[in-house]
Amino acid sequence: MERDMEKRLIAEAFAAQKAAYVPYSHFCVGAALLAKNGKIYHGCNIENASYTPTNCAERTAVFKAVSEGVREFEAIAVVGNKEGVPRGEGDFCPPCGVCRQVMREFCDPETFRVILAVSEEKYRVFLLKELLPMSFGPEDLRVK
Repeated sequence: MERDMEKRLIAEAFAAQKAAYVPYSHFCVGAALLAKNGKIYHGCNIENASYTPTNCAERTAVFKAVSEGVREFEAIAVVGNKEGVPRGEGDFCPPCGVCRQVMREFCDPETFRVILAVSEEKYRVFLLKELLPMSFGPEDLRVK
């Protein structure tokens, strides 16, 4: 993946972050998911007063794409921080375990890239297999 596309995905994740609904944690997360067809799907975290139904930005993006019939992905950029923290400050916001497992359902762990960013200049790229080693996927349920 080209650096220009990585930076574009990061910018798109920051755009998605603006829609976060976080009245309880005040921690805004945005995600931009690149499908293999070239389309980018945005996701933000959406909290709920009873907490359990809260949905992460990464899953929002994946579910949005899957609900539109898209199931092949190349990369996702994730940004997150407390409300009011300026862009470029703070730390990386890695996906939770549930989000990693959802990515594993639809993404090849050997090639799918997870971009964690603080800004377009400060970011790190991981393969899904690095963030979810010894993962369990659809192929584990196939009869041999």
